[in-house]
Amino acid sequence: MMRIDFYQLSRDPVEAVAAMLARKVVQTGSRLLIVAQNAEKRQEISRALWEVPGEFLANGEAGGPHDARQPILVSGGFEAPNGASIVLVADGIWSEEASRFERCLLLFDEAATNDARNLWKTLKAAENRELHIFKQRENGSWAEGA
Repeated sequence: MMRIDFYQLSRDPVEAVAAMLARKVVQTGSRLLIVAQNAEKRQEISRALWEVPGEFLANGEAGGPHDARQPILVSGGFEAPNGASIVLVADGIWSEEASRFERCLLLFDEAATNDARNLWKTLKAAENRELHIFKQRENGSWAEGA
């Protein structure tokens, strides 16, 4: 069964949340693919990964010679030459290609709330999908919601 975690961004920017989640994924020993269609957003995310205080979150932009060795690969598509089992969709744009992964972390902001609700309803109707939603509190912590 595939797990899809919706993360509703309300306080922190996408690159900060992506770095926080990437740190957690790497700590479990898993590999991660971060997908964002916008090249500038991918660069912001990569920079945020390198700048996490006290952490070393090695990452690379997809298409490089060492893609397979990257624990975190940042890409515009869903190919995972690093063998990632988890995909983080940073721009909230769902693709059925995400279904190839064991787990998907789908980030969306307030402007995309209605789209995320519609996607939730669609995915909920499908078999073999476990859905969770996490909302950010004012203090920056996260809580699983309904």
